[in-house]
Amino acid sequence: MSNLDSPMFETKAWRLTEQQEELTTRARTLGQAKFADRAEKWDTQATFPTDNYKDMYDAGLMGICIPKQHGGEGADLLTYALTSAEIGRYCGATALTFNMHVSSCAWSGRLADDLDMDEATRALHDARRGVHYKRILETGAIYAQPFSEGGAAAAGKQAFETIAKRVEGGWIINGKKIFASLAGHANYYGALCTEITDENQTPSRANTMYLAVPAAAEGVSVEGPWDPVGMRGTVSRTLIFKDVFVDDNAPLMPSGVYFQAAKRWPHMFMTLTPTYMGLAQAAYDFTVKYLRGEIEGTGPVKRRQFATKQLAVAQMRIMLDQTKAIWFQAMSEACANPSKDQLLRAWSAQYTTMENANEIAQLAIRTCGGQSMLKTFPLERMYRDTRCGSLMLPWTAELCQNMLGKGALYERGESDE
Repeated sequence: MSNLDSPMFETKAWRLTEQQEELTTRARTLGQAKFADRAEKWDTQATFPTDNYKDMYDAGLMGICIPKQHGGEGADLLTYALTSAEIGRYCGATALTFNMHVSSCAWSGRLADDLDMDEATRALHDARRGVHYKRILETGAIYAQPFSEGGAAAAGKQAFETIAKRVEGGWIINGKKIFASLAGHANYYGALCTEITDENQTPSRANTMYLAVPAAAEGVSVEGPWDPVGMRGTVSRTLIFKDVFVDDNAPLMPSGVYFQAAKRWPHMFMTLTPTYMGLAQAAYDFTVKYLRGEIEGTGPVKRRQFATKQLAVAQMRIMLDQTKAIWFQAMSEACANPSKDQLLRAWSAQYTTMENANEIAQLAIRTCGGQSMLKTFPLERMYRDTRCGSLMLPWTAELCQNMLGKGALYERGESDE
């Protein structure tokens, strides 16, 4: 399209690959042409951005992290993150729900390929994931990733209370997931469950299963209202599983591999951040255009000549550049078995992105003034959406600070006893 916005991460400056440039351009073109104008509707009505998913499927983005041998783009975590950030720049709810879908592919794809499996298990996993990938690429199936249960499981402190009992030909699932994004709109729910083989077995995190549950399966239901302050288009209602049967092809990861991933591939929990990186950029972009008199509906009045406005934009720009730098570096380092320094930087990047996105949005509103609070403009929505980032498990802002403090002061296995 003509007059395409500048990329968030310019190819030469950030040394992007040809694939990264192509995919981010594809996402930015789609976001600017279609997603930006629709975002108000999804937010006001708290409805799922179905039309955006149709467009992403047509643009070939739904299989961005599906391995190339299975027909996808084969993108690594950084490439996905850069692409998703461009989507978040135009519609936060679309980017955040897209993360849930893509994580199902990334975790079962490149991430799983880095983990330990014997030859037979790996062959079975490859066959099983091929079933899921085919649904996505051929029919546009959307995968969700219900995670939270209201307890400590999502933070990795205890076993998931959603139970998958092994039976002949598959599993029987019982449990509940809260804040289940895409609830009622995904075709499959990639649910994290604790596998048991008999009723007397003690649930263990080591027995976590990652199972794709068909939305149309008997015993699956969606309950409760959805009227949050922000990220309203995610439609993250409560998901109930009651004696739901899934067959042997349901696993997105073999038994025990998710537990291994959570310990050895911690950057997998940073996939929420691209949305907020994009929103931070969007808030800054709006402010610059507003002060230059380029926002339609505000009148061709320039406000850039005032020193207070210039200083505020400078403050926003510094914060944005700091956030982009640490975020890009941490995403670039994503790998199995990161060093201690890499892990600490991942937590720092997570905290910085989630907190600074909202701080930049706050500064944008203060700088642009009263008109920016009107729902006819996107800035107040960006503010509300960014406020949600620091609350999201498994790495909330509070947990990141806690992990950083302990991680800096203690080596593995050390205590004060």
